[in-house]
Amino acid sequence: MRSPCKPKTFGLQGQTKQDMANHTITFTGENINITVTVPTGTLLAEAAQQAGVEIGQPCGGQGRCGRCAVQVTEGDVRRRSTLRLSENALSRGYALACQSVVESSATIFVPPQDKIERNLTTDRIAAEISVPTDYEYPLYQTVRRIHLELTPPSMDDQTDDWSRLQTVLRLQSKIEYISAPLALLRKIGTILREAEWCATAIIATDPDNGSPAQLIDLLPTHIDEFSPLWGIAVDIGTTTVSLWLVNLITGQVQSQVAEYNGQIARGEDVISRIMYASKQGGEEMSQRVLDTINLLLERACKRAKIKPHQVVKATIAGNSTMIHLLLNIPAASIRLSPFITAINQPPILCAKEVGLNIHDNAPVDCLPGVASYVGADITAGVLSSGMSMSEQIVLFLDVGTNGEIVLGNQDWLVTCACSAGPAFEGAGVVNGMRATTGAIEEVWINGDTYEPGIRVIGGEKPKGVCGSGLISLLAEMFLAGLLDKAGNINLTLNTKRVRKGKHGGEYVIAWAEETQHGEDIAISHVDVDNLLRAKAAIYAGFTVLAEQVGVRLEDTAKVLIGGSFGKYINVEKAIQIGLLPDMPWEQFEFLGNTSVRGSYYALLDWRSRQQIKEIASRMTYIELSADNTFFEAFTSASFLPHTDLSKFPSVEAVVSNQANN
Repeated sequence: MRSPCKPKTFGLQGQTKQDMANHTITFTGENINITVTVPTGTLLAEAAQQAGVEIGQPCGGQGRCGRCAVQVTEGDVRRRSTLRLSENALSRGYALACQSVVESSATIFVPPQDKIERNLTTDRIAAEISVPTDYEYPLYQTVRRIHLELTPPSMDDQTDDWSRLQTVLRLQSKIEYISAPLALLRKIGTILREAEWCATAIIATDPDNGSPAQLIDLLPTHIDEFSPLWGIAVDIGTTTVSLWLVNLITGQVQSQVAEYNGQIARGEDVISRIMYASKQGGEEMSQRVLDTINLLLERACKRAKIKPHQVVKATIAGNSTMIHLLLNIPAASIRLSPFITAINQPPILCAKEVGLNIHDNAPVDCLPGVASYVGADITAGVLSSGMSMSEQIVLFLDVGTNGEIVLGNQDWLVTCACSAGPAFEGAGVVNGMRATTGAIEEVWINGDTYEPGIRVIGGEKPKGVCGSGLISLLAEMFLAGLLDKAGNINLTLNTKRVRKGKHGGEYVIAWAEETQHGEDIAISHVDVDNLLRAKAAIYAGFTVLAEQVGVRLEDTAKVLIGGSFGKYINVEKAIQIGLLPDMPWEQFEFLGNTSVRGSYYALLDWRSRQQIKEIASRMTYIELSADNTFFEAFTSASFLPHTDLSKFPSVEAVVSNQANN
C-alpha cells in the first residue's frame, strides 16, 4: 500500500522548506555584534529585525530614502535596488537593507542610526493648562468612584454577591444596569468579605449610547472622596506622541510628556507606514506605537509618584492611519481609491485588549474621525480651537506631514487634506533634519554679499536644517535674488556660496569646517523643488476649499494654526514663500497641539466628547483629487510665492522696493 504523499511547504523564492539553505548573518557596529541564521531570500532588514538590530526605514521599506544603507564587509547579498547609493558607496560594499536579499553567509556593518537627542518642545510643565471653568466631578465625568456599604448576607438574606452589589448601586447611585469582566466577577466575593462589606467601586458609564455601566474595579477599602482618580489624554501624531496625565477629580493636568512616535523607523509619512504594515503585518506597527505610549505613561506616572495600573480611563486622538495602526486594523484601503477607512468611530474598548499598560478594565476611547485623511486629531482640534462655536468664518490649519484644513464657523464646516509630505519636517531634503540639537532653525542672508547668518538649536555647530529653518532659508534666498520664482538657483552670482552640484544648483549654508560632521550643509535645486511642492499643496488646499464654498480668504476673521510645527513658523517668512495667505499678522493664531487638548476635554467631560462626535458628523469632506481644480491651484502655487504675485501684495511691495533700489 502506498503511503500518502506528504505535501511540500514552500518558502521564499519558491523553494521548499526541505531544500531551502540557511545562512549565517553577523551584524556588527557600535555596541553591536550579533549573529542570526536565516533562509535564502530573507531581506537584510528582516534579518536585522530578527536579530534585534534597529535599522531605520523612514520610507517604509520602499527603497526611496536610502537611510537604511548598511555595509557588507564579508560575503555578499543580492541588491534588488541601488537607488540612493552612489558608485563610490557601492564599491565600498554598501547596500539598502530593505532592498537586499540574503543568498549566502555575510557580515554586515550597521552605521550609527540617527538618534533624537533633545526633549520635545511639547514635553512641558502642566502649569500651562487651565481646567475648564464649568468642569464639575462627577457630574460630567463618565468614570467615578462610589463608596458602598452592603448588608452582609445571612440565613435570612441569601442574595448572591453580584446581585447584592447591583442592588446597592441601583439604590445608592441610580445605576440600573451594570456589567463586569469575568476576571473581576471571580474576585467579587473575596473582595467584599475582605472589606467586611464596605468597599469602593470604580464605575464607567456611557451617557452617549445608554449602554450598561461597567464595573472597572472593586477595592476592599474606603477611599477618601478627594483622593485623585487618574486618566490620560493621548495624541498619536505621525511624528510625535503626546500624553497628559490628569486628575479626574479636579480636572488638573498632573504632568505632560511627549516622545517621537516609534513608528518613524518604519516610515516618516502615513503612506510609507501603511505600505510597511501591509507587507510585514500590522503587529509591529501597533506594538511600536504602544511601546511609545506605555513609555510615556511610565514617565508621567513616575513624576506623579503613582503606578500605571492606577489610571482608569484613556482618550486617544490621532489621524485615521494612526488609529488604525494602533488597533492593528488593516489600513491599506486608506491609500487606495476611493480612499475609505475601515472605521471612523471605534467603539469604546478596554485597555487590556488594546495593549495599554493602564488598569486592565479601563475604558479606552479612540475619538471619532471624518475620513481617510481627516481624523480624530482634527475633530479634537476643531473643538479645542473653538472654531465650531465661532460666529465668524475661521480657517484652521494643521501643518504637518499631511496638511489638514478646516474652514467654517458655528453653522457649517468643510474640510480637506492635502499630502504635503515630510519636507518641512526635514525629510526629502538632503541636509534636512528634525528640530533637534544642531538643527539650523533660522537663516538671514545679506542681499549684497549673499553671506548667511544662522541660529542653531542648542547653540552648537550645525548638522542640518529643520522645518522652520527651511522656510526662513527659502524666503531669504528668494528676496536676496538667489532663487527665481520657479525655484532655480542663480549660478551667475559673484559668490562661492552658489555652485553646481550633482542635483543641480546649490547654495552652501555652512562650510565643512563650520559643521559637526565636517561636510558642507547646502540646499540644492531638488531640495527646493520638494519644499515648493509641500508649500504648494497646503496653499492650494485652503484656496480650493474656500472656492468650493464661495468664500474669499480675506473674509476669514482668523487663521488658526495647530500642531507643534506651527508654533515655530515665522509668519512673515511663511507668507513670503506662499505657504500662508497674505493677511495681517494679527489674524494668525498659533495654538500648539490642539489634538491633545481636545482629547483632554473629552477625557474630562462627556459633553465635550459628544461635541467632537457632532463636529465629525457636521464636517463636509471634500476630496481634492476628485477633479482638476486642486491640480491647477497646486501648479499655480508651485512658485515663489505664487504665479499671481497680486495674491501676495506685501511680498510684491518688498520685491518692487528691492528692484527700485
